[in-house]
Parts: sequence; structure tokens; C-alpha cells
Amino acid sequence: MRYPASEKLEIIRIVKQSHLPAKRTLDQLGIPRWTFYRWYDRYIEGGPEALEDRPSAPSRVWNRIPAGIHDQIIELALEQS
Repeated sequence: MRYPASEKLEIIRIVKQSHLPAKRTLDQLGIPRWTFYRWYDRYIEGGPEALEDRPSAPSRVWNRIPAGIHDQIIELALEQS
């Protein structure tokens, strides 16, 4: 399940303010510890904005031909035919 950044931030606040150990609080919330600590590390490093969802797909494909070169290849191929 994906949580919006606002819910992640609220969960971080609940765990930090709880008088119970973090593990017990997270168990009661149904949040895996590794998930919480991944959110928490991102929060510590980048603040609330870092809790926004990141795209799961890479933003760039390693073997994509740049548009200019693609056009040159098409031109060359059309000249040869």
C-alpha cells in the first residue's frame, strides 16, 4: 500500500511522540519497521518534501538514441533506399 507524504509524516510524528518503543508502535500501526526507517531516513535527509512518492520507473533509458541522432539515421536510411 502506498501512503501519501502527509500520512508518512504523521506516522513519523506518532512514532517519535509515542511513549512506547518504536517497534511496538509500528506493530500497532501495521507499518513494517524497514518501511518506517526508510521514510525516516528520507525525512531526516530532505525534510517533508523527501517523503513524496518517487517514480518507480527510471527517468532515462540507458540505450535510448537521442532525437538528433535518430533523425540522422532515418535520413541516411532513406537516402540509401
